[in-house]
Amino acid sequence: MSTQATRVAVLSLIVENGANTTELNQLLHDASAYIIGRMGIPYRARGINIISVAIDAPQDVISALAGRIGALPGVTSKTAYSNVVTEA
Repeated sequence: MSTQATRVAVLSLIVENGANTTELNQLLHDASAYIIGRMGIPYRARGINIISVAIDAPQDVISALAGRIGALPGVTSKTAYSNVVTEA
């Protein structure tokens, strides 16, 4: 992990296009050092997947990850930040 201050956040993802799962999983794997946990729910009746990712990382890492995930076609990403900041 980095030596800069970190924040706790939750990334909420809705995956409408299963063709991008490989890219999404690679992005999450690349950030695995920061990920606290993740939960995926397949919503078969609607043909989508809902994923929550809890993360403790520097602000720029969280923002960059959310941006890269949100840029994937068929994937929506929103981030909720806590006020919990851990100084380096």
